[in-house]
Amino acid sequence: MSPSPLHPARQALRIGGLQPMTTLDYPDHLACVLFCQGCAWRCRYCHNPELIRCGATNAEWSWAKVLDFLQQRQGLLQAVVFSGGEATLQLALPSAMRRVRELGFKVGLHSAGIKPASFGRALAQCDWVGFDVKALEEESALITGVSGSGQANWKSLELLLASGVSYECRTTVHWDLFDCRHLRRLGERLAAQGVRRFAVQLARSQRMLDEQLGTAATPPQAAELWPYFEQLFERFELRAA
Repeated sequence: MSPSPLHPARQALRIGGLQPMTTLDYPDHLACVLFCQGCAWRCRYCHNPELIRCGATNAEWSWAKVLDFLQQRQGLLQAVVFSGGEATLQLALPSAMRRVRELGFKVGLHSAGIKPASFGRALAQCDWVGFDVKALEEESALITGVSGSGQANWKSLELLLASGVSYECRTTVHWDLFDCRHLRRLGERLAAQGVRRFAVQLARSQRMLDEQLGTAATPPQAAELWPYFEQLFERFELRAA
């Protein structure tokens, strides 16, 4: 008899890699990062494109080996961050988070809230969330390549803000897909939603996207950027990453 969809054999977290130590991915904590496989969006500046496809096994980091690693790091690491890909698309995520908590670690999550219901289930197990706001709701599809992605992204943001879980919102900027005015409008919308912690980070895969678009983006000069950032500083605990 074949296992049902909820059989434990089908519920092991699919892991694409592990960063054993970081001071950057969970604020003020020494953490490790689990990179989970699978994503339903196709962001044009994706930093981890090798994690988009889900299903390929990673013999180096099975869930059993991750647990063994964490047991050896008890008392040394403070937190475990689930990243991706988009970790919340895996049904096994909430139970994996609970297991990590049982081992005495805080739980962090990097997510764009691709499916609000799945994001909400994972959110219930989180101590901190780094939330990826792609763009203004009506303009997100330009980045993600998926119609309706903006509605999902902003619905999950509402769930996060209502949850009371500690968070930081992040927006990745590539200057072929963003401009200063867009960034200011986005900041104003986030502030109106009640967001107070906001990080702006530049796309790491700039060269790859330039080749895809057939262009070479010219970043704005500091004198051009400052009036926009000055207004953002007034609204947020702003961190330029």
